[in-house]
Amino acid sequence: MTASALVTGATRGIGLGVATRLADRGVSLTVSARHAERLAEVAVQLREAGAKEVRTVAADLAHPEAPARIVAAHAEAYGSMKALILNAGVGTAGAIAEFPARRFDKTVAVNLNAPFALMQAALPLLRSGAAADPGRGAKVIALASIAGVYAEAGLAAYGATKAGLISLVETLNAEESGNGVTGSAIAPGYVDTDMSDWIKDRIPADEMIEVGDVVELVDALLKLSSRAVLPRLVVSRAGASLYGA
Repeated sequence: MTASALVTGATRGIGLGVATRLADRGVSLTVSARHAERLAEVAVQLREAGAKEVRTVAADLAHPEAPARIVAAHAEAYGSMKALILNAGVGTAGAIAEFPARRFDKTVAVNLNAPFALMQAALPLLRSGAAADPGRGAKVIALASIAGVYAEAGLAAYGATKAGLISLVETLNAEESGNGVTGSAIAPGYVDTDMSDWIKDRIPADEMIEVGDVVELVDALLKLSSRAVLPRLVVSRAGASLYGA
């Protein structure tokens, strides 16, 4: 059975970095993002990097039907799953007093509802992947945020969804690690991606965590045995408060 992984938000930043690392290891991939044209370009890059097969699914995770469609495409292509990388997310800042309800609803939809639905739909495939390789099992890795661990003014909505994501991963371990399916949430401070461009006038890019740092952590987690459970990793920026983004 060919090892396969599903990566959401795979056309830029951390998602692209992780997908490229998996391709380099010869993993077959399903990659998802909103724009079909960019996905097609990335698929070519991933095949050139070594991916045995690449399936693309253009989908907006704000839409409730998207997670099931993405997982169904993976199931049709591969029949099982060794890794689910929950990377896609949205983030906007704003104080609780003025935060628009519509923006809050979208943040919850993409950052919390969609990962839950993806995890739920993928579990039969992950269990199958774990059964085929009991020593390594199957992994769910979620990109959360340090704001989901330590509250920060202006990041209430974003932080709340990331705290929920961390809780989902920890509960997954309580329910599924005995089946060989384990999860980890990575909770970094600001990472140097375009998602952090809005604050680079105050926190320069060269003071942010590198994308490669997060990719290395994901790669290490995927190499753990099925006996090891690392529920969360908090990654702080050097020179900053250890308890803030």
